[in-house]
Amino acid sequence: MSTMSPEQAWRELADGNERFLSGAALHPRQDAERRHELATVQVPKATFFGCSDSRLAAEIIFDQGIGDLFVVRNAGQVVSDAAVASLEYAVAVLGVPLVVVLAHDRCGAVQAAIDNAAPDGSALPPRIAQHVAPIRPAVESVLSRTGGADPDAVGREHLQRTVTDLVAFSELLSAAVADGSLAIVGAQYRLTEGRVERIAAIGLV
Repeated sequence: MSTMSPEQAWRELADGNERFLSGAALHPRQDAERRHELATVQVPKATFFGCSDSRLAAEIIFDQGIGDLFVVRNAGQVVSDAAVASLEYAVAVLGVPLVVVLAHDRCGAVQAAIDNAAPDGSALPPRIAQHVAPIRPAVESVLSRTGGADPDAVGREHLQRTVTDLVAFSELLSAAVADGSLAIVGAQYRLTEGRVERIAAIGLV
C-alpha cells in the first residue's frame, strides 16, 4: 500500500512529465532488480484511467517505472462497470492515493461521437456507437453553448464529466475522496507538445 498522499503522488507525476518534456527522462525502475522485487507484490503510486490511443503511454509520458502505475484504458476513457471496478480495486485493495483520468487532443473516440451526433453523420458500427454514446452529452453541451462541436472543447468537457461521473457512480471512490485518502485529477495530454495539463480535480491534491 502506498504511503504517499494524493498531492505527493501528483507532484511526482508532474515532475516526471517535466523530465519527459525536456528530454531528460530517467526511465526509472525498469531493470531486472525492479522486476524481481515486484514479482509477488505491487505498490503503485497512482491509477490511470486513460484513452487507449497508442500515443498515450502513461509510464512514458510521466517517466515512471515498472509497478509505479495501475493503468485502465479504453477508447475515449469512457466510464463503464469494468473500468470503475478496476479503479475500485486499485484504491480499495492496492491503496492507491490518486486516480488520474488522462485524456488527449485529437481523440478519435471524441471525433466519432461528434460525427455520430451530426444530422448527416455516417452511422457507426453498433458496438462503436454504443461505446461512444456516453461522450454525446459533452457534444450536446458544447453545441448548446457555442453552436459548434469543436473537438478540443468536447474533449475537455468529456474529461471534466468523466471525473465527476467516477465519484457519482462509485460509492467507494466517493468515500475515499471524502476521507482524504484519495484524489481524482483530470488531465489533458497535448500530442504535439508532450505536455500534460491539469484540467480538473476532486479531493486534496
